[in-house]
Amino acid sequence: MATATARHILVKTAEQCEQLKADIEGGADFAELAKQFSDCPSGESGGELGEFSRGMMVREFDEVVFSAPLHTVQGPVQTQFGFHLIEVTSRND
Repeated sequence: MATATARHILVKTAEQCEQLKADIEGGADFAELAKQFSDCPSGESGGELGEFSRGMMVREFDEVVFSAPLHTVQGPVQTQFGFHLIEVTSRND
């Protein structure tokens, strides 16, 4: 069964998500931004979600995690929870 580890930042607007992505691309630390801005409890741990299998996350999230290149920030990805920046940190297909 395919598994992955990822971290994310969850915010309410696409605009904030785009700004945070630009900040990361400009050298800001993903984990620090997650601690400051993420609306998800995982923000306290730098956005780390741990290991999970395909189907454990909402469909839009899963599609990115199980197809995106590793260590590249993806997003904004809209789900029912808001807008995510997602970085896949490992994947075992």
